[in-house]
Amino acid sequence: MPRPEKVQAVEEIRDRFGSARATYLAEYRGLSVTQQQKLRRELRAAGGEFKVVKMSLARRAADELGFDFGDDLTGPTGLAFADTDAVSIAKVLRDFAKENDALVIKSGVLGVEVLTPESVTKLADIEPREVLLAKIAGAAKAPLANLAGMLGSFTRDAASMFSQLLEKKETDPAAEEAPAPEAAAAPEEVTAPEPAAEAVEEVATETEPEAPVAEAAEEE
Repeated sequence: MPRPEKVQAVEEIRDRFGSARATYLAEYRGLSVTQQQKLRRELRAAGGEFKVVKMSLARRAADELGFDFGDDLTGPTGLAFADTDAVSIAKVLRDFAKENDALVIKSGVLGVEVLTPESVTKLADIEPREVLLAKIAGAAKAPLANLAGMLGSFTRDAASMFSQLLEKKETDPAAEEAPAPEAAAAPEEVTAPEPAAEAVEEVATETEPEAPVAEAAEEE
């Protein structure tokens, strides 16, 4: 039965395999302590980590995850974990191996895909993430710039057409509006003739009863 320390160590390696974007196996036989320290610094600066573990524990962790590295997990082999960018770590390993023959890239794993040494080298040849993002941004800006130019041209053409229409309207007499006809004069109001004041007075005189004269009162 495995000891608790080994079980914990296997779990840590397995978790490290699972959390990293990519893991590369590299033999460091022949590297001096100074060279190993330089490699660790460069990997750390690129967002990675270089760990040396017991190969028996690494094999057990890889088996639990279903990674078949064959005989690559033997001898003095280190694990280079890419925590942020798999391409950047592959570049560091490739460039360091070119300058130091003692470092040999053996294999790796990207996601769940086991990589050969040639695959790691091809991965390192990919342009950096920043360059790819800049190219994508440039490709996205080009159609927007073309659209802006088309809209600007359409606006200028529309303004020119509108100006020409206004000029034509001002110079074309047929386009002028005819004056509105005057409204017909309203017919004069017919009023019924008023009865003459004299006639009214005559009627009043004829119908008024005579008052008893004062002379009759005196006779009595």
